[in-house]
Amino acid sequence: METLKRTKIVDALKCTDFGSTINVKGWVRTRRGNKNVSFIALNDGSTINNIQIVIDNEKFGEEFLKPITTGASLSVNGILVESQGKGQTCEIQATEIEIFGTADPNTYPLQKKGHTLEFLREIAHLRPRTNTFGAILRIRHNMAFAIHKYFNDRGYFYLHTPLITASDAEGAGAMFQVTTLDVENPPRNEEGKIDYTQDFFGKSANLTVSGQLEGELGAMALGSIYTFGPTFRAENSNTPRHLAEFWMIEPEIAFFDIQDNMDLAEDFLKYLIQYALDNCQDDLEFLSSMYDKELIERLKFVVENDFVRLPYTEGVEILKASGEKFEFPVDWGTDLQSEHERYLVEKHFKKPVILTDYPKDIKAFYMKQNEDGKTVRAMDVLFPKIGEIIGGSQREENYDKLVARVEELEIPMKDLWWYLDTRRFGTAPHSGFGLGFERLLLFVTGMGNIRDVIPFPRTPKNCEF
Repeated sequence: METLKRTKIVDALKCTDFGSTINVKGWVRTRRGNKNVSFIALNDGSTINNIQIVIDNEKFGEEFLKPITTGASLSVNGILVESQGKGQTCEIQATEIEIFGTADPNTYPLQKKGHTLEFLREIAHLRPRTNTFGAILRIRHNMAFAIHKYFNDRGYFYLHTPLITASDAEGAGAMFQVTTLDVENPPRNEEGKIDYTQDFFGKSANLTVSGQLEGELGAMALGSIYTFGPTFRAENSNTPRHLAEFWMIEPEIAFFDIQDNMDLAEDFLKYLIQYALDNCQDDLEFLSSMYDKELIERLKFVVENDFVRLPYTEGVEILKASGEKFEFPVDWGTDLQSEHERYLVEKHFKKPVILTDYPKDIKAFYMKQNEDGKTVRAMDVLFPKIGEIIGGSQREENYDKLVARVEELEIPMKDLWWYLDTRRFGTAPHSGFGLGFERLLLFVTGMGNIRDVIPFPRTPKNCEF
């Protein structure tokens, strides 16, 4: 077979150099035809669109063509010609074909179309080859790139915070432990408790639930930073909204108050969604046609509307006066559920909402206290269909107030001395927020289950690959 430089299918489909000979490589999506001619839809992952390979059966012979079935991998040299069919500008008339790998039609699990998302989760090692997951993974890449571009272009620094930590940023408690001790027979101290002084780090260590606290340390030196990395929670939650391993984006900015923080969150989200609309059109149109007819309209809805800024207290009053029968009762002091958040966005305001000034008792210890003594300068960004997509706050920069809150919640001071030092030495107002990457992707792709927007989901009793 003549050696030609490979052309990616995304580029081949844009070619107008008809009559030239090119090479494409990829996997067979479908093969159809008659005894004289075969039509192969070839895809290499660079685009959701296939390129059609036209084969003269007599030239290649039946025996040679027999193994070319759905899933087989090919290299094709051929002449680029203008397509006669609808929906494509060009196709390739094959002159040479090399079969890299076959896929037995009797055992290849993606042989047929119309597999359920539940079935595809069971074969996560193969599902990226489907149109759906190819589209999702390309969008995931584009969103990751856009996040880095947004912050880089605005002078933020990307800070790598530790995955292994001795602190619990959220006070959540549901953390994965990291240890080199013999789990079946760990060393114990005189009180019969596990002696972590003999462990690798000399103390109990866990996988992080958030890079925020370390991010604050970076912000108090570099001014504006962001983190973007995996985080872990050991909650036994088998729901469409929970993963044990997921990715978080957490900007922290010195000299930012809560208003600055809200401005950043709104601008950031609008930028990302506009980037998806501008750069992922084919994939979004496919997902819209297959899963969520209102997807693109909903993305434009967020970009085109100013976000409503609403104090929690007013939000609760609206919900109580709504006449809606909620599954979870709502009253001042309760944490709002997704149904409450979506009512405010989808039915009441018909706009994205930033809810502010939550009761301090339902928020984390590090949030700046308001003068009323009851609320804190928290902010949650609420989206249609999703509910909360961002959570953040102005941080408490006053040393005495922060220490009092830590003591009130009985958080071990010895684990947070380094965090409190930032309030002892050159403290300054600062703010930040966290965006769950998979929550963003649920919104951008229109998918209904968070396990379908990450390549290899980690959930209770599920840790293959």
